[in-house]
Amino acid sequence: MNKLSKEKQTRLILVILITLAVLSGLWLGLINYQQKYLRDLAVKKDAARATLDKQDLRHRNADRPEAEVIEASKKLAELEEDMAPGDPVSWLFGKIQVFKLPYKVEIPQISAPGDTKDFLGKFPYKQAAFSVGGTAYFHDLGKFIADFENHFPYFRIVNLDLTPAAGAAESDKEKLTFNFQIVTLVKPSA
Repeated sequence: MNKLSKEKQTRLILVILITLAVLSGLWLGLINYQQKYLRDLAVKKDAARATLDKQDLRHRNADRPEAEVIEASKKLAELEEDMAPGDPVSWLFGKIQVFKLPYKVEIPQISAPGDTKDFLGKFPYKQAAFSVGGTAYFHDLGKFIADFENHFPYFRIVNLDLTPAAGAAESDKEKLTFNFQIVTLVKPSA
């Protein structure tokens, strides 16, 4: 560059500066603008994809609430089939007699309930309470009660009273006399 005259050096520097200014102008004016436009398009594309995915998920799950209602109705119908009908005394006596077979529990006493009561305001079921009495060993009675309440989800055993069995033989001196109430839901009248 030393061999060039002062005027040519100035022109060369001026050409280089103008070239750099034009390139910078092209970068800022065209390329940077296009890159910003592409970034904005990518953001809009992601937002549209998220909206589309949300709509697709709603569309796929549109039948789900109906299916859940149908499934719950079937389960309720199955439970109602095993619920107390119009004559709850004979129904409960039959249920207990069949259920107690594998247990060492004697239940000779089941009293009829009074009137069935409304359970809650607009609840479609009524409630009936039966008094049950008998004798059993403590462990056998506990297992019976636990299995009974687990097997029948609409039964509840309340007011359990345990006393030593009166007049028990020497071999049965650990037997207990029990009394409790079974509260159950009664199927609504057809």
